[in-house]
Amino acid sequence: MSVAKVSEISATSKTSFEDAIQQGLARANKTIRNIRSLWIKEQQVRVTGGKISEYQVNMLVTFELDA
Repeated sequence: MSVAKVSEISATSKTSFEDAIQQGLARANKTIRNIRSLWIKEQQVRVTGGKISEYQVNMLVTFELDA
């Protein structure tokens, strides 16, 4: 039997939503072991001068707890 935990994180990128997801996953991998999935809960953009200046994702990281 395995037990999993879910943690919510937020990540940003000046490039794209995909880059924000990749950066969030890369950062989570530094401190969380056994990541099994990501669920993108929200996406939003910041606008400066009528143009998109930053992409943000809020995601749920599911990881399996050590036995």
